[in-house]
Amino acid sequence: MDTRILIIDDDNLVCISLKKVLQKLGYEADYCMESGEASNRIESFMPDVILLDIYLTTHNGLELLKEFQKKFPTIPVIMITGYSDVKIAVTAMKSGAYDFLLKPIDLDQLKIILDRCVENSTLKREVKRLHDMLKENEITPGFFGKSKKIQNLISSVERLAKSADTTILIEGESGSGKEEFAKYIHQQSPRRNAAFIQINCATIHRELAESELFGHERGAFTGAAQKTKLGKFELANGGTILLDEIGELSMDMQVKLLRVLQERKFYRLGGEKEITVNVRILAATNRNLEEEVKKGNFREDLYYRLNVAKVIVPPLRERKEDIPLLAFSFIQEFAQKFGHDVKSISPGALEILKNYYWKGNIRELRNVIERAMLLMEEDEFRERHISFIAEQTKESVELADKFVFKIPPGGVKANVVIKTLILQTLKITNGNQVRAAKLLGLSRSKLRYRMEQLGIEVTKNIGE
Repeated sequence: MDTRILIIDDDNLVCISLKKVLQKLGYEADYCMESGEASNRIESFMPDVILLDIYLTTHNGLELLKEFQKKFPTIPVIMITGYSDVKIAVTAMKSGAYDFLLKPIDLDQLKIILDRCVENSTLKREVKRLHDMLKENEITPGFFGKSKKIQNLISSVERLAKSADTTILIEGESGSGKEEFAKYIHQQSPRRNAAFIQINCATIHRELAESELFGHERGAFTGAAQKTKLGKFELANGGTILLDEIGELSMDMQVKLLRVLQERKFYRLGGEKEITVNVRILAATNRNLEEEVKKGNFREDLYYRLNVAKVIVPPLRERKEDIPLLAFSFIQEFAQKFGHDVKSISPGALEILKNYYWKGNIRELRNVIERAMLLMEEDEFRERHISFIAEQTKESVELADKFVFKIPPGGVKANVVIKTLILQTLKITNGNQVRAAKLLGLSRSKLRYRMEQLGIEVTKNIGE
């Protein structure tokens, strides 16, 4: 659907000219010359943006602006003014106008402001919709983003979720959204009305891991003098349990977990009665468990029990299209928390966010936005508010450009260098060939060709 622009001006020539220009630019445009009828025209036309002249015959544009903000708070208003009215236009901005245009209107500037306005307006509506759903503890596909990579992953996840029992292994870097995908799988599954229980295996004290997972009877160990404690598996009975950072489990706990996966039975610590549970198991990790198995850090039999189906969540830097929505969502979250009134994000700030590496993924993006929002006072999120990551991005690019390879005195075969480079890059990306290709500046097909040529094993994972 075309973006709708409503012009409110009492000058017939201006209205007709602007309408034609906007239509040529690809917008659906209309105008209203009677300021007293403006509200009714907005309700019938439902514009995405309003162009409002400051001086009208019967009404003051600033008064109409206040009226529109009460009646139509989600529709951005751009004020139109003459050169001598700049101070009034600034007043209008402070009163809630999105921006202002000076007469005679520069068409390039008009297009830039409208595109930016529409993008921010769309983001605001999407963020509000997502926030409303999150208040109801519901995660929707839009929560993750709209990039093709994420949409393909969501399709895979939704198919896997239909089974009530299939064990799913979720791999991905720290902060990439594994927990949210686990919750989404639960919500889309036949177990959605039962409990979703999460436990972070990395934070459990080794001595207490068995008690946390399977519970204990009174007097089972020192400190267990109180009543019987139910473990996470019992609490999740009938529902779903997420074993987050499962790669951190000790080898002895891996053995005990394997039995539960096989039989869905266990004993509480210090207990004599065998307990049976009906639970779906999801496991998440930021490690490559296949590599951990080869290193002897993770049991092979447990890995295959967990890896009935695998979901690989891509890092944020591989889906830059999702950054604007996520960033604006966090901006709105912290604007509300800190009492700011932030209406937009500048194109320059978005460019910085898109070009940053995001080693910490979505979690890092949220932290950066929080830090910036704590210090800012303006109503637009701008480049200077995130200058601290802009400098880091610049330094990273400079270091990459200064990379120097030193040939050993005895020389080295080119294929050895290329093979080593590819293997090291694959190690950095945990075997993700798409990411490795990007780091090496190659297309994925060229990387695959090189890997086959050099005898490097080619693997294919869901989500790549």
